[in-house]
This record gives sequence, structure tokens and C-alpha cells, in this order.
Amino acid sequence: MSNLDKFYINGEWVAPASDAHPFSVTNPATEGSEGQVFLAGKTDVDRAIQAACDAFETFSQTPLAERVKMLERVLAGYQKHMQEMAQAISNEMGAPLHTLAIGAQVPLGLMHVKTALDAAKNFQFERRMGSAVVRREPAGVCALITPWNWPMNQVACKVAPALVAGCTMILKPSEFAPLSANLFAQIMHEAGLPKGVFNMIYGDGAEVGPMLSSDPRVDMVSLTGSSRAGESVSREAAPTFKRVALELGGKSANIILPDADLEKAVTNGVRVMMGNTGQSCNAPSRMLVQQDQLAQAEAIAAKTCATLKVGDPNDKDTALGPIANQRQYERVQQLINKGIEEGAKLVCGGPGRPEGIKQGYFARPTVFSNVNNDMEIARKEIFGPVLTMIPYKTVEDAIRIANDTDYGLSGYVYGKTEGEAAKVANRLRTGQVHLNGAQFEMNTPAPFGGYKHSGLGREWGEYGLEEFLEAKSVFHNA
Repeated sequence: MSNLDKFYINGEWVAPASDAHPFSVTNPATEGSEGQVFLAGKTDVDRAIQAACDAFETFSQTPLAERVKMLERVLAGYQKHMQEMAQAISNEMGAPLHTLAIGAQVPLGLMHVKTALDAAKNFQFERRMGSAVVRREPAGVCALITPWNWPMNQVACKVAPALVAGCTMILKPSEFAPLSANLFAQIMHEAGLPKGVFNMIYGDGAEVGPMLSSDPRVDMVSLTGSSRAGESVSREAAPTFKRVALELGGKSANIILPDADLEKAVTNGVRVMMGNTGQSCNAPSRMLVQQDQLAQAEAIAAKTCATLKVGDPNDKDTALGPIANQRQYERVQQLINKGIEEGAKLVCGGPGRPEGIKQGYFARPTVFSNVNNDMEIARKEIFGPVLTMIPYKTVEDAIRIANDTDYGLSGYVYGKTEGEAAKVANRLRTGQVHLNGAQFEMNTPAPFGGYKHSGLGREWGEYGLEEFLEAKSVFHNA
């Protein structure tokens, strides 16, 4: 892949400065090398911020119609490179190529660009309120920090609205997912954006994140990552009073009501949980089952896991690829062992690789049952293919358990009817709820984000566009 060893700053591919250092990109399925990138030091961070800062005054004044045309060119370029993008995502983080990279990872990025275009065309950037005209203006220079688990989903849902809002930006993708970000930067370059509007540097989050968050030239930080990263961004941004948007972790409950079709509900819950090898912040990782139905639910869960093929991401039959990197693989293994130590019932799976797999960061689809909501595996976000089943006595008990968490990103309810499920959904302290297996993938206009430790603000559609806009009241003589 071209320019993998360079940063994209001020409309050009540039060699890293002397304080950058190399980082090997590892294919998690083979543990082989996919190349090398450089992680930025202070010099490159400063260059990227200054380029965005210099470009903002002019770019922020461009007509909306012109910015829409720019994003339409980005859309065309993205569509042109979708197959290449899918392969890049599969190679860097292990997504099964046919079922996930081509089927969801790359299309979601495309949907976010289209959604941002629709939002820009329909959004009311000026409205009369009494004697004032309220204008929505670009927030300024934005630092966009994205993760490795859904690379293009997160890049596109930040870059696209920032661009149509009139902001300039510095994208800092995860160092574990640089291949897709490199291709995305090439697409942005091909779209012919003005110099400095879009800049991209690789970097270690713990090192570069504070540099971006604390710099007074940066007006806004939009982060998708861990709660710990969100805390760091908030702390570093506070002295300069910049805007902060955070999309963080989750420990989402999946309440299966007593009158639900148990076979359908448990099967769906397991499959959604294990999607993307469990590496989704909104994964339904706590399945709440009425205690008299627990044994039957365990059997259904074990049967479902047995149908999920784990293996080569290039195999068309593969359902689960590897954990995306060694660091996360070791964390998942540690928490699986912790669940065993805590006395949870191991229904299926367990520590180590699946049988017959000798290399790669592959984990076994694992289900624990008889889990107490105070156990570590019920409190911590595992971010791997690990489901915890928690019994409840009454629906009131289930709602209490579901809300008894530091997180509030997503929730799931499965009942006999969607109407019954919706009554429970209305009592969950989460940013979104899925009823009877409904998913969000093709509903990108709806807002995405959470309560409590799951973050601040919302992404996607008009809500995502608003994050990159300031409100200005211009008063006229009556």
C-alpha cells in the first residue's frame, strides 16, 4: 500500500519528523507483518494542527454547496475503492472478508458519508427566532481520534459531518488499523480538498491524544475509544474549554422477557454478541434470562456457538475472525480465566485458541452462566467473544440489573411482541435499545451514543452534524 510510511499533512504525503518512531502492523490472523507505519511525535502533531488551523479561516467561509460537492467526490472515491478497503480492514484487524468486511464494515462507512450528505442538504443552518437570526457555524479545528474495531464506521461518521460543517481536521486513527485509514486519506486526496482541510497522522493514543486534546489551536475533540481514553481527553481538554464528544464503552444488557420465543431470542442474542468477534462497544454482552428458563437458554446458547466457524478471515464460511491485536487477545484471555475463578458456569468455550488453530489471536466463543452482576466479567467491558448469562426473578428485577452498570450505551429487549418489549425499553438508561432483534446498521440517520460512562454527545445523521457546529445569534432591529 502506497505512502504507508508517511503522514498526510497540508494536502501532501510527508515523511515523518525525526521524533517519530516505527510501529509494525501485524495481521492478527497470521501474526505476520503487514508493513510498518510511523507513530507521530510532537513535531508532526504540531505540523498537522497548524495546517488545519491555517486552512480553517478560508474553508469555514466556503458555501455549503461547495462543501457538499467535495463530500460527493469523497463518496465517489470511496465507492471506487470498496473492495480494496475491505481487504485492508480484514488484514489489519481480522474481520472475515466476505461476511463482515465486505458485508458490513465497508458499507457502514459508505452509509455514513451518504447520511452526512442528506443531513447537510436538509439541515436548517439559519433560522429566525424573534428579532434574531440563529446561525449554525463550524466549530473550528477538530481532532478526530478513532479505534480499530470498526475502522471506517468511526472514521466516516466523524470526517463526513465535520467536512460539510466547514471544520478542518486532524484524523488520528488507531495504530492497529492504519491500512484502511491510509486508503481513506488517499480517497480524500483524490477528492481534491483544499490544503490543510484534512490531515492524518498515526500515533499512540496515550501519547498523541493528550497533545491534540490540550493544544489551544484545537477547538474540538471527537473520540471513540475506551472510558479511560475519554477521561484523558476530558482532563486534557478542560484547561482550554474546548468542545468534547465522546463515544466510549458499553456493557449492554439483553433482557429476554419470560413470554419471548426463547429459541429465537437466545439464538439472536448469541449471534449479535459474537459478531465482529465480540469487539463492538454496543454488543449485548449481558444476557438476562428468567431463572426458570436458564437451563434451556444455556443449551440454546451452546448449540448456537457450535455453529459459528472460527478461522481464516478469507474463508467464505468463517463467522468469527481473530481478536484484532495481541494486547486485546491477552486481555480477553485474562477475563475468561477471571470468570472461571469467580465461579461462573462455563457453558461453552473457555481460554485458549479453538481446537486445530495453532497461530493467530483467535479466541473461542465463550458463554458463562449463573453470573452474578457483581462479578468482574459482568462489570468490565471484555471486548471479545464472551457472553455472560445472568438469571433474574421478575421483570422488575431484570430492569434493575440492566441499569446497574457504569455504562449506558445500548440495550436489547426481546418479548412476545415489540409493544411489550418497548415498555421495558423505555425504562433502560441507555442511548439506544433494540427490540426483538432489530439492528441499527442501515439506520444511520438515528443518533448513536450513550449515557453515563458510555460518553458525551451523539454521532450519525443530523445529531452528528450538530456536534461540529456552534450556534450564533445575530440580532436585528425589529
